[in-house]
Amino acid sequence: MLRTIGQYRDEKSGAIDLDSFKIIYVAPMKALVQEQVQQFSARLAPLGIRVAELTGDSQMTKQQISETQVIVTTPEKWDVITRKNSDTSYTNLVRLLIVDEIHLLHDDRGPVVESILSRTIRRMDQTHEDVRVVGLSATLPNYKDVAAFLRVDPKKGLFYFDASYRPCPLKQQFIGVTEKKAIKRFQIMNEVCYEKVLDQVTQDNPVMVFVHSRKETAKTAKFLRDLALEREQQTQFISPNGASRAILEEESAKVQDSSLKDLLAFGFGIHHAGMNRADRAVTEELFAERHIKVLVCTATLAWGVNLPAHAVIIKGTQIYNPEKGRWSELSPQDVLQMLGRAGRPQYDQYGEGIIISNHTELQYYTSLLNQQLPIESQFVSKLVDNLNAEIVLGSIRNRDEAVQWLAYTYL
Repeated sequence: MLRTIGQYRDEKSGAIDLDSFKIIYVAPMKALVQEQVQQFSARLAPLGIRVAELTGDSQMTKQQISETQVIVTTPEKWDVITRKNSDTSYTNLVRLLIVDEIHLLHDDRGPVVESILSRTIRRMDQTHEDVRVVGLSATLPNYKDVAAFLRVDPKKGLFYFDASYRPCPLKQQFIGVTEKKAIKRFQIMNEVCYEKVLDQVTQDNPVMVFVHSRKETAKTAKFLRDLALEREQQTQFISPNGASRAILEEESAKVQDSSLKDLLAFGFGIHHAGMNRADRAVTEELFAERHIKVLVCTATLAWGVNLPAHAVIIKGTQIYNPEKGRWSELSPQDVLQMLGRAGRPQYDQYGEGIIISNHTELQYYTSLLNQQLPIESQFVSKLVDNLNAEIVLGSIRNRDEAVQWLAYTYL
């Protein structure tokens, strides 16, 4: 980003030509967009660079876009903007496109990411105006394939960091539950989860427990709290200093979410996208400052907020898929993203990742985490929509151009 800005800086005066370039940073979630806007704004403000958020929640006028140099957006929003042929005044000024979490190519939203990248690369070849494209990912086993799709020179532009670069090594543990009956299996998973959480908090280690629905965050946290009360082990979950207890009681009186209000005083927190921003921020802060030892959350926290813990427990690996109307396994990217929260470089020598799953799925997750499955294109599922979009845009006018366009995708 600084390198691109530096190209528009006058060496003698130090002035930056703010009207000559745009930098687009594409992040997969609104929560992540907001976090990046805050970080970039603070860092780039001394240079006079303006950073703004462009998502479904936060619109920008043409005037605001023209005055902004760094736009942080979601794949869907940037796709909509680049599909419009009517106003290319600011899309023509884009000199750097950064796509965070590029392994989303394998996800249901992968076709959107693929379409904005292929559109950018094809347009670059047609207009001969260079746009630097940067893809970032922490979970990309077949990185050479994605690099080829992005037209990266493997000798100069490809950077791969293996597990040895991880600031904290990760200890992995897999627990398979063999019980067939759903209710009994659920009970066993909760009890195993409690034992693992207790094991961590007795060593004064903060723990994140990932569950897979908003309602499940409060249900699991309440189960853990009730079992602690039943076994008279509740003192293990609250920091021994009196200040923490006072802070938790004070904050629990302020929060809006009734479940969170109920849990905070016992040293448990919950976090999901359905809570208001103030409640989420309080929970993150209390966990970061070690007043809460146990945080039960959904995957949005893994993707959206940089909040590490010593141990991460993934309770269950099935998530309900409303499109298919049935339960399906968590995506490899989600699992790796959650485990990526384990280990705090400033405190820990290593992080711990614990997966509690059905016994039948254990083989899948052990092979996934040790060999990793390749990131493949999902573009075929949305091929017709994207082809029509390019025809409307005017970038495809006949069959030959359609074939040429396909060559720019990751298919």
